[in-house]
Amino acid sequence: MCIPMDKIKTYQYVNASNIKLSFGISRMEDIYKQRKGQIDTAHRHDYYTVLLVKKAQGKHIIDFESYPLNDLQVYFITPGQVHQIVEETMSLGYAMVFSVEFLIQNNIPFSFINDLNLFNNYHQNPPLDLQSKQLDKLTYYCEEMIACQQDNYKFKTAATGALLKLFLIYCNQACTLSTDNPQQLEAGNSILKNFKHLVEEHYLTWHHTSDYATALNITPDHLNRTIKSLLGKTAKNYIQSRITIAAKRLLYFSDLSAKEIGYQLGFSEPANFSAFFKKNTGVSPSQFKKF
Repeated sequence: MCIPMDKIKTYQYVNASNIKLSFGISRMEDIYKQRKGQIDTAHRHDYYTVLLVKKAQGKHIIDFESYPLNDLQVYFITPGQVHQIVEETMSLGYAMVFSVEFLIQNNIPFSFINDLNLFNNYHQNPPLDLQSKQLDKLTYYCEEMIACQQDNYKFKTAATGALLKLFLIYCNQACTLSTDNPQQLEAGNSILKNFKHLVEEHYLTWHHTSDYATALNITPDHLNRTIKSLLGKTAKNYIQSRITIAAKRLLYFSDLSAKEIGYQLGFSEPANFSAFFKKNTGVSPSQFKKF
């Protein structure tokens, strides 16, 4: 039975009891105790979420993909993504949430988040696996952020913003592939940033790599090679993943028919949408809707 899109639990504010707050950080063990170990239903946020997992056992489901919830991990969840944490035992770690307003308040440009390549990776959102020394460094940043939030000094928001930025930069450095050609890497990152932006704007109507390559003034082959070198999958895979996630959300959380969803996602014929969906998921739209 499908849940209407407006019925899925959506957390609009970082702190429901104080909607003026734009940043929050909590220890995962405290959240577990507050919930008395009960599993939350699948939900989404209108803000960014970062989980630093020190010790855990269970699974984390993000946009219908399940990942083992283990020790020494960092998860990055983008606004709008549907996710659910299923803990078998009490987890140890930190959960950070921050809004676009928090970025603006701290003069952190939105382009900074895009350039990190940590958020907004459709179809696959695997955690960043850490070494013990990396976990120690990130734990230090989290504890400092908690200390900032508990204090009342004048510049605590600015200090928290600086620590968050350091945390994200350190994570980005931990997952960035090394290269012997920094100029090539910089050029690739620029293409990736512009490509992601175009996909968000046009995935309902532009379904082919050539559409985006033309807009970027490069060849489809060059676009595919560049995206694969940075994300581990081709531009075609990324486009298809974005469309597939949109389809899954509509099939699961709305009462629209597969035919209506296909038209909404830019497919001229229902059969084309059905074939696309089955090729990318292994099941038909109607079968997925029954899950």
